[in-house]
Amino acid sequence: MIKINTDSELPHLFEREAEGLNLLRTAFSFTIPKVYAVGRIGKTAYLLLEKIETARESDHFWVEFAASLAKLHLITAPSFGLDQDNYIGSLPQFNSSNATTSAAFYIENRLIPQLERATNNGFVLPPTHNLFKCIENRFPNEKPSLIHGDLWSGNFLVSKTGRPVLIDPAACFCSREMDLAMMRLFGGFPAVVFRHYNLLFPLKEDWENRVELWQLYYLLVHLNLFGETYLAPVQKILRNYQ
Repeated sequence: MIKINTDSELPHLFEREAEGLNLLRTAFSFTIPKVYAVGRIGKTAYLLLEKIETARESDHFWVEFAASLAKLHLITAPSFGLDQDNYIGSLPQFNSSNATTSAAFYIENRLIPQLERATNNGFVLPPTHNLFKCIENRFPNEKPSLIHGDLWSGNFLVSKTGRPVLIDPAACFCSREMDLAMMRLFGGFPAVVFRHYNLLFPLKEDWENRVELWQLYYLLVHLNLFGETYLAPVQKILRNYQ
């Protein structure tokens, strides 16, 4: 499979995607398409990937998905972020950080850039001071896990052999709760995934009450990519923490 891009504002998009796929492969959990080549011909960038033949979900697919996700998240790093900045969709995602907690990394590297972009795009948002205090007080202190980073239902496949496959990562080392929150945002993942995951790699107390705080980042990304449709849910979460 080949992907092409001619947008000069995204000069390293495919390089970062290839690096993310290769990083996810180091976990030996999900099936990850192999990267065959990445480069540029003139003004056109290309990414050549293994083509994954797809099939329908088996009876045990979601249990295997949960096990693969837990195995991915068990890969940890001594610090948050990543050596390289990358992208979420077509927006830059900033990974360089001296943060020592998941709260600090999330505020500084995820929320603030997207909040500033939204304001620059003309969207009026409630103040965030109390929101940031709440995040600092409520987020757990766990080692940063390797996460997919954009784990919605459009970014996984079922291989012909029934294995779960991940594509289009926005990978980094961050709180594993980010992946779970994104999985809950737009649906497509049954409850058995979360139950089985929690049996294999138990989540910290009250994780479900933090879901909307993690979802705020993804809603801000969608607001900045797709516009006013996502303004109301962003404002609702911000107002919940006034």
